[in-house]
Amino acid sequence: MLCAAENLPATGKFDSMFKSRLQIAAQALVIAALSASAAAQNPQAPIGTLTDLEAALQACWVPPPMEQSRPGMQITVLMSVKRNGELFAEPRITFQSKEASKAERSAYRIAVAQTLKRCSSLPFTEALGNAVAGQPLTMTFIDDREQPPDSSRAGSRPGE
Repeated sequence: MLCAAENLPATGKFDSMFKSRLQIAAQALVIAALSASAAAQNPQAPIGTLTDLEAALQACWVPPPMEQSRPGMQITVLMSVKRNGELFAEPRITFQSKEASKAERSAYRIAVAQTLKRCSSLPFTEALGNAVAGQPLTMTFIDDREQPPDSSRAGSRPGE
């Protein structure tokens, strides 16, 4: 789901997100380095609406490999873009499913960084570029894949 930052829900506790400011800062640097380093690899039709932008970002989304994933994992990134569709400033993770382990969270942060790298420099229409330039936008990625039965993972999470 893509929305303007001022529309973020005010529910939920993010205390665990602030436990290690150094770790979060390091992961933000990884996201920024990966996302700022590449141009879009697949030319596409100009993006003219927020719905189109959400679809383009979803098309770039590749969740972590199944062995590093968590069913139902959610991760939200706060970002801003320029008129030309390039990222503006550093994207920031604002939410992750609290049940995820440290390793799972890291895998999803990397997946988001790679998504932004693949989708850098999106081809905005002039109207959309003017509308969203410099505005905070959030995108929530949800891993809704089904975990295949695997005896090596059995019992590794509550409820299994």
